[in-house]
Amino acid sequence: MQITRAGSQPSQTGPAEWFTGRTRVDPLFQASDPSRATAASVAFAAGARTAWHTHPLGQHLYVTSGVGWAQVEGGPIEEIRAGDVVWFPPGVKHWHGATPNDAMTHIAIQDAKDGSVVEWLEHVSDEQYSK
Repeated sequence: MQITRAGSQPSQTGPAEWFTGRTRVDPLFQASDPSRATAASVAFAAGARTAWHTHPLGQHLYVTSGVGWAQVEGGPIEEIRAGDVVWFPPGVKHWHGATPNDAMTHIAIQDAKDGSVVEWLEHVSDEQYSK
């Protein structure tokens, strides 16, 4: 058994190349062989969001607080709220974040394939975000 104590892993500011707006990333766990699962809690200030991205083996989000938006390429922006679980299938281009007026926090869980959990793409434009 391994216990990782709350506060033992430092929070990080979401890097500007992957996020727009104020974000905080708190690592929860990394993959431990043979598992491939990793997870982080990500807090988005109002208006903050990820860049477009994909996951080689998909991603689950569990919204823990607030109100956010999520979108897959070519689909509508969907509202997500505390208690919602979102699944993005492998290779599906998407983004997620807070709404313009509300903060949102979620736990992101994804599996690594060949050591990679995400491929970051271009930023979500203000026009795309405001639709």
